[in-house]
Amino acid sequence: MPSLVSHRLHQHHAPLSLLQTNCKTKRNRNLQVTFVSTPTSSNMSANSNSLERRSISSLATLEAILFDIDGTLCDSDPLHFLAFQDMLQEVGFNGGVPIDEEFFIQKIAGKHNDDIGVVLFSDWEPEKSRKFLVEKESYFRRLAAEKLSPVKGLYKLRKWVEDRGLKRAAVTNAPKENAELALSSLGITEFFQAVVLGDECERAKPFPDPYLKGLKLLNASPDHTLVFEDSVSGTKAGVAAGLPVVALTTGNPEHLLREAGASLVIENYEDPKLWSVLEELDALAAKL
Repeated sequence: MPSLVSHRLHQHHAPLSLLQTNCKTKRNRNLQVTFVSTPTSSNMSANSNSLERRSISSLATLEAILFDIDGTLCDSDPLHFLAFQDMLQEVGFNGGVPIDEEFFIQKIAGKHNDDIGVVLFSDWEPEKSRKFLVEKESYFRRLAAEKLSPVKGLYKLRKWVEDRGLKRAAVTNAPKENAELALSSLGITEFFQAVVLGDECERAKPFPDPYLKGLKLLNASPDHTLVFEDSVSGTKAGVAAGLPVVALTTGNPEHLLREAGASLVIENYEDPKLWSVLEELDALAAKL
């Protein structure tokens, strides 16, 4: 399979509704990220029904923000979709018929690779499945180096967060190499005070462990912390951690994100609904 990446990258692909091709990449190889390797445990379930949807206004004073990476900071899901579509077709998955966007959203998007491997390759040896997924991530990084783009309005929100001195961490199910590439390409490595990897927690999203670890690292209270997510599994993880979640529709339809427990669903960081809520939080903070 090592030849698959270079072979696929030189093929022409017809436009896909998910694929964004007009992207500019900014690289800064000198930036460093502090990654978390201490496992976290939690007795909370990924599908806990004991926690109600949190109102964002209940935060009153906002202290910290936890951001997912793929689909939340950058529009990377189209590239993951393309990589999976190409490589699954190459190995004859689904009789060689390419997966579609609906399959990707339901079975793959936002999930940890260990869980994806179980879903896609239940009849494969674990080592064969892991090898495929490692190669897929390598292919994705080749695509991302050229095509990764920020979610619209990201830098506007970054300035808002920095102006208020809020604590912030990135919390992701992505492999370390993917997370490093995304943050560096977007020029926001130094924006984050910590990066939490699902690989290095006891349980990845949709369990709450990564978000609970993010709170611990920032020494932040769940009563004053907001999550930005785009996937169903990530939204469930934030909700299970007792946090209000703002979900972006970059990769999932609104109704699925609301069913997962999102407190607010937005299109991107320029969505007026988001800024209305942030202005409300500013007003509440000013009264305290």
